[in-house]
Amino acid sequence: MTAREIPFVKMNGLGNDFVVFDAREKPVRLTEAQIAAIGDRRTGIGFDQMIIVETSPMGVDAFMRIYNRDGSQVDACGNATRCIGRLVMEEKDIDRATIETNAGLLKAFATDSETRVTVDMGEPRLEWHQIPLAEEFRDTRAIELQVGPIDAPVLHSPAVVSMGNPHAIFFVDEDADGYDLARFGPLLESHPIFPERANISIAQIVGENEIKARVWERGAGLTLACGTGACAIAVAAARKKLTGRSVTVHLPGGPLFIEWREDDGHVMMTGDTDVEFFGTLDLDTLAWAREEQGAA
Repeated sequence: MTAREIPFVKMNGLGNDFVVFDAREKPVRLTEAQIAAIGDRRTGIGFDQMIIVETSPMGVDAFMRIYNRDGSQVDACGNATRCIGRLVMEEKDIDRATIETNAGLLKAFATDSETRVTVDMGEPRLEWHQIPLAEEFRDTRAIELQVGPIDAPVLHSPAVVSMGNPHAIFFVDEDADGYDLARFGPLLESHPIFPERANISIAQIVGENEIKARVWERGAGLTLACGTGACAIAVAAARKKLTGRSVTVHLPGGPLFIEWREDDGHVMMTGDTDVEFFGTLDLDTLAWAREEQGAA
């Protein structure tokens, strides 16, 4: 490996995939254009988010910096927290780790499975100015926003929740797969009501405490799974009394188990992680090579 080559690990949580760089000993600095090029699934490594692991300024186990595929930086990513939590716990041979993010401190916990990780995502933010929204809504269980004709909207009245980043959730009675989220997502993501853009979800109650959902992530598009999205969906469903406080959210990439605890209001998320492979990236050319297969 040359001086301009840096190692990385490719991981995913239920198909929500990440390229992870370790910058705890040597900084990793990339421009938005470079990040977007690395994230391109045709010509680059390909990812939903890029993660840079740094030394925590607060002295906890690690700091996690998160970038979307378009190069924009975001404050939280639940599936990435589970993946980084697994890496740190395996590295340090511990059963719990504290990960610092721009959204605050998140705690990851080992489970009875080597690949399954639980993360305490903290308390949801439910007030309009915390999400944030561009105007006041006293009840964020359903805000005035719709897609389609006024008298016959295709989607309307989403619940809004922040889990470190803003989410708008449209609950539907029909099959969640029947909505063209690839078309609606980019329009709603950048709606003026969301000054920081928003992640857009379509959710359907499919059984007692069972939810089927799809998520359009700001800056990344349709993803196979979204951890903060699953948490936001679970909180919104409980607030609307559609489910209890412990639910399974079925995403295209698989299930996430979400509990919104009553005692402290924290949201716990549990799901699988996967190490796909290890590799190296040339910082000058952005050429990359797969070095070693990962382990589930």
